[in-house]
Amino acid sequence: MQKSILILNSGSSSIKYKLYDMDGEFVLASGLVERIGEAAGKAYHRVSGENGIREIELSQSFTDHRQAFDHIFGVLGNPGLSAIGHRVVHGGEQFHCPVLIDDEVIEAIRANIPLAPLHNPSNLLGIEIARELYTDTPQVAVFDTAFHQTLPAVAWCYAVPREWYERHHVRRYGFHGTSHAYVAKVAARLMGRPLESLNLITLHLGNGASITALREGRSVDTSMGMTPLEGLIMGTRSGDLDPSIVFYLERTCGLGAEEVERLLNHESGLKGICGSNDMRAIHKASDAGDHIAQLAIDMFCYRIRKYIGAYLAVLGKVDALVFTGGIGENDPLVREQVCKGLEGLGLVLDPGKNQRRCKESTSLHGSHGPIAIYRIPTDEELEIARQTLTCIEDGCG
Repeated sequence: MQKSILILNSGSSSIKYKLYDMDGEFVLASGLVERIGEAAGKAYHRVSGENGIREIELSQSFTDHRQAFDHIFGVLGNPGLSAIGHRVVHGGEQFHCPVLIDDEVIEAIRANIPLAPLHNPSNLLGIEIARELYTDTPQVAVFDTAFHQTLPAVAWCYAVPREWYERHHVRRYGFHGTSHAYVAKVAARLMGRPLESLNLITLHLGNGASITALREGRSVDTSMGMTPLEGLIMGTRSGDLDPSIVFYLERTCGLGAEEVERLLNHESGLKGICGSNDMRAIHKASDAGDHIAQLAIDMFCYRIRKYIGAYLAVLGKVDALVFTGGIGENDPLVREQVCKGLEGLGLVLDPGKNQRRCKESTSLHGSHGPIAIYRIPTDEELEIARQTLTCIEDGCG
C-alpha cells in the first residue's frame, strides 16, 4: 500500500507543500502559494506522473489561508493521505521529537507564540485548517527547535537573572534543526560510519544562517538563540550584537522596541551593510569594484570562521565540516573564503572540487586534510516526511 505523506509549511503570507510516496521517497507533487492576502497572489504546482512532470503557474489573489488551502487541496485532488506533517518553528522545551497532533499539542504550540510571534501563529493556522479538512488523517508536528533540545545547560543557559528563564523561558533554543539533522545523517552515510560515532560542524548558509556543533551525532551548541536573530550574519538579520546598541538607539534616536526589532530582523545583516541580501548580487557588485559589497562578503565569512574556530574548541575533535543551504551549496567563493586560513586546524579545501557544480552531495576536502569537508544539499521537507512516517508508525504522542 502506498504511503502518501503531505508536508505543509505554512508561513505568514505563503504556504509551501510537498506530497511524497514514502515507499520510494518520491516527490509526487509540490508547490507554493505566496502573497496570501495581497492583490497579486501567485500559485505554483508541480506534479510528477507517467507522462513526465507537469507544471502549473497561476496568478490569483488569495484572500486568506483557508482559500489558499482550498486551492492546494483542489490541485492535489484526493491523494489518499497516510499522514500530514507540519513544520512548526518553535516547540519550546516541551517538544524533543515529532508528535501526533491533538488538542493538547495545539495548545502547547499556541503557548509558545510569544517565543516565535512571526512564525508559530501561521504554523498553527495551517494545522487547524488541515485538521478541519482531513479529520481522519493523522497529523504530525515537526519542530525546528527539537533537534537542539540535546544542548547541555552550559550551552543553552544565558548569563542573565535566573528568574528570566524560570518565569519567562529565556534560553537558547536554536533553529534550522531539521536541516542540520538531515545533512548530518547524509554526512554519516558518505563517511560510512554511524552518526553516533561522529563529531560534526554543520553550516546552514542562506538568507537565514546558522552553525551547529554535533558531538556523537547530537547537537551540543548552535549559533541561533532564543530567536533566529542571534549568531551568524544573515541576509537581513544582524546576528550577534552588543545588546547596549538597542538602548543607545532608544535614547539617541527615539526608536521604540518594535521599530528596533524590525530593523534588526529585516533591515540589517548583508542588506544593512551593502543594501542587498542577495549574495549573487553582492558578488556582482564586488566584482565591479564596490568595496562595501566586498566588505559584506568579508564580514559574512569572518563571522562564520569565528564560529568554526569556537566549535572546534568545543568539540576537541571534528570529523567533518558540512556546507548546506542556498549559499553553502552554491557559492564556492564563500566556501573558499570561509576555509581560508583554517588549514592549520585541519580544514584543507580542494580548490578543484570546490569549483565543481553539481546537484549531488560531494566531498570538498584535499587529500591531506584530516577533517572531511562536504557540500550536501539540504532537504528539510524530506526530513520532516521521514520523521512524520516514523511518528505515525511508532504512535508517538
